[in-house]
Amino acid sequence: MFHQIDSAQNPQFKTWAGLLESRGIRKSGQFLLAGLKTVPEALTRWPQLFTRILIRHPEWIADWPLPDHVQPVVLAGPLFRELDVSGTDYPILVGQVPDMPPADLSAPPQGLELVCALGDPANLGALLRSAASFGVSKVILLEDSAHPFHPKCLRAASNGAFSLTLARGGRWADLEMAAGPLLALDAAGEDLATFAWPQDARLVLGEEGQGVPAGLPATRLTIPTTGHVESLNATVAASIALFTYHVGG
Repeated sequence: MFHQIDSAQNPQFKTWAGLLESRGIRKSGQFLLAGLKTVPEALTRWPQLFTRILIRHPEWIADWPLPDHVQPVVLAGPLFRELDVSGTDYPILVGQVPDMPPADLSAPPQGLELVCALGDPANLGALLRSAASFGVSKVILLEDSAHPFHPKCLRAASNGAFSLTLARGGRWADLEMAAGPLLALDAAGEDLATFAWPQDARLVLGEEGQGVPAGLPATRLTIPTTGHVESLNATVAASIALFTYHVGG
């Protein structure tokens, strides 16, 4: 049975429109997922996360084996286009944000834990995609980080966020007493190409362009390059580091 919404003043639609920004996601505990590949995959692998599927036409999902708890909602064209910020013209899922408990930084890391404060949701999404690809055991998001269920983040993560353990990490100052080993990427430090990765560690990644605080008690690692550019993009650098751990850790 299909529910229909035609007015932008509908309270439920207004809640969904708020999910285009982090504030609305935090307020309602919901998120939107769009994408021709990501929507079918997420609905198949993590159906328990989703409560609604938003469509323009019922025939879009005529042959979809929807779980009983996922309700189809038909939106008027202008309303659907307002939520379809990526222009997919394809069903959009409404999900419940999974629990992200506070991380216990005083406890030793288990496997490779990634601590990050990336404020750009697209950069964070790309990082989560790499983290899922290279076996990161946990992603700890500092308070300066973008929301991992922001639409731009989910789009860049390609469903990587759903397969990761996510936790909240507080402020930079909280890392000063964190159990180690703590590792950080830096322009000057030990050569990543020859670094012997410990099995259990926390890799700390700062905001793009700012890096990690100078006083952070972490072993600094550097990626050797040609020097033709000043530095690597933070997400690219982190992905290289995660790969070296994955193949040699």
